[in-house]
Amino acid sequence: MTPEHKLAKEGLRAPSAARKELTIALPKGRLMADTRALFSKLGYDCSVVGDGTRKLLAPDPVAAVRYLLVKPGDVPTYVQYGAADVGIVGQDVLREHQSDVLEPLDLGFGRCRLVVAGLPEQRGLNLRLAPHLRIATKYAHLARQFFHNQGLSVELIPLQGSVELAPLVGLSDLLVDLVQTGSTLKANGLVELEEIARFEAALIVNRASQWTKQAPISELTERLAQVVNPDNGVEE
Repeated sequence: MTPEHKLAKEGLRAPSAARKELTIALPKGRLMADTRALFSKLGYDCSVVGDGTRKLLAPDPVAAVRYLLVKPGDVPTYVQYGAADVGIVGQDVLREHQSDVLEPLDLGFGRCRLVVAGLPEQRGLNLRLAPHLRIATKYAHLARQFFHNQGLSVELIPLQGSVELAPLVGLSDLLVDLVQTGSTLKANGLVELEEIARFEAALIVNRASQWTKQAPISELTERLAQVVNPDNGVEE
């Protein structure tokens, strides 16, 4: 069965070659495997920027698109400034960077939670009674916003890795970080104290491209929605 027949059987359209080429920013790391799987269902071939290659920019041999392979935190920048028309990125990155992009579709994978965590004896801690809290985090904006909404002024300690270590060695009182299963917290003797927000992967679109490449972007968004939301009548 050809890819075109397979897609037709599943109620999906093959990528159209007779259209303006789209540039799609794809994230390295934890979202990449699910991103490739999702695009594969539409007949795209992300393997050109797959594992084992050093290519960071490559055309899709099947569809009228090309891919940029970038760090997850850089995806919104490439899209916002027009180097890419669309991108796949975690909502945690979008909210932290306050990116000026359109966000038409949640993608249903890469789900995680942003939480406040600390030592077990800090369960039930009344933060308002703590005179001066130091918070270790990679998410300075989101953490500051959360504690501000609680009426608290805190000192933020920015870290890029091993945030769980900070309260264990006295660098901070608490931490704010993403969790999926919570296994890393547990392995380090830490516990979740409060949930701040829930996130997942999302499709983002450059504001100018939404107008200049409206047809191909709308087509891509609709076809992704068919796969992400099978209850709308399309079987995966």
